[in-house]
Amino acid sequence: MTKPRVKICCISSIDEARIAIEHGASALGLVGHMPSGPGVIGDELISQIAKTVPPPISTFLLTSETNPKDIIKHYRRVNTSTIQIVDELERREYEMLRSELPNVKLVQVIHVIDQNSVKEAIEVSAYVDAILLDSGNPKLSVKELGGTGRVHNWELSKEIRRSIPIPLFLAGGLNKDNVKKAIETVQPFGLDH
Repeated sequence: MTKPRVKICCISSIDEARIAIEHGASALGLVGHMPSGPGVIGDELISQIAKTVPPPISTFLLTSETNPKDIIKHYRRVNTSTIQIVDELERREYEMLRSELPNVKLVQVIHVIDQNSVKEAIEVSAYVDAILLDSGNPKLSVKELGGTGRVHNWELSKEIRRSIPIPLFLAGGLNKDNVKKAIETVQPFGLDH
């Protein structure tokens, strides 16, 4: 088993970005406006942090926008290397994102709730560069789109990983006591903490 890459989320300053990179982070998560959850920072700060991050470290804009045109506008304010879509994209218009932002990687978050999550991940994997599995619940009246600290069913995550041809990141309640089991069970491309 290869060592998974590590994405550190909720980076909130240039210093935090530097420290995460010094400690081996492969990617940094920069959280835009969200209906709930931790780590939200303004677009100007996201842009400032992204400008300081050297290649090959990836910068992920976490966006809760669901309309492709709004995602494109959000991206153009921050210019990260990757867009992490934390909610379901309206009408699955990934082609519009690809057309307008051809050099930007797309990562779709799938909130692992039940067998429908497996089906959704398989369908969406045809359009994006990676899938990120998390433990939110976008069906609530105030959507949970990440940062819950909860673990989801890793057997479903394992089924998704085996069913898709693209990299898979695993998030959701990972900590020093369970990360080894998470890696052994799911065998993800990367971990998101």
